[in-house]
Amino acid sequence: MRRPSRSALWRMEKAIMREQKNDILQGTLALLVLKTLASNKRLHGYAITAHIQRASAELLRVEEGSLYPALHRMEQEGLLRAEWGVTEKNREARFYSLTAKGRKQLAQEEESWARLTEGVNRVMRYA
Repeated sequence: MRRPSRSALWRMEKAIMREQKNDILQGTLALLVLKTLASNKRLHGYAITAHIQRASAELLRVEEGSLYPALHRMEQEGLLRAEWGVTEKNREARFYSLTAKGRKQLAQEEESWARLTEGVNRVMRYA
């Protein structure tokens, strides 16, 4: 069996890193959405992105192409409840709210985030 070339190995490594980065971002996005919905009764997608952007002092921006698949996935997992409603601009939209399972998941995500940031901070101090 032939060994892969260096360029093939590099491409495979980049693909793995991209997948891992997406997993991290996806988990972070889920945490932000769950936390946003815990602070508000129900919000439609655009309101969720606006809240995250406003609460982060414009440092974080959630793109629609990332948000809506995440909302759908979290709804399928039973973390969110979605129902149709009318926005303040009189448009139909899906409004999302947390389920009991979503609140439990939020607590786990917050603990995980605290451990991650503590670990990163420790490395930053000693590196």
